[in-house]
Amino acid sequence: MSSKYMRLLVMFDLPVVKAKDRRAAAKFRQYLLSEGYVMMQYSVYYRIVNGYDMSKKYELRLDDNLPEKGSVRLLVITEKQFDEMRLLVGDPLPNEEKLDGGQMTTF
Repeated sequence: MSSKYMRLLVMFDLPVVKAKDRRAAAKFRQYLLSEGYVMMQYSVYYRIVNGYDMSKKYELRLDDNLPEKGSVRLLVITEKQFDEMRLLVGDPLPNEEKLDGGQMTTF
């Protein structure tokens, strides 16, 4: 299909009252990091992929690693749409440095 760069945004709200739930939430966050996701905010992670086919691959992998409880959402957007995001309050994070196409790696 397309070779456009896309971003997968994973947003979640997981229970953390019980020790078992805290472990499940920590395991899910560790999974995201191990798959190359970057924390944008505490419960919002993103990952860059090269095209629709790769986004589907990571969506299936995410489905296989979901916690039993809580709410997890996935939003797939183009790099152009992601660039249109506005920071309304606060400072950009160091990992939000602008990249040009030459700095991107293909998978």
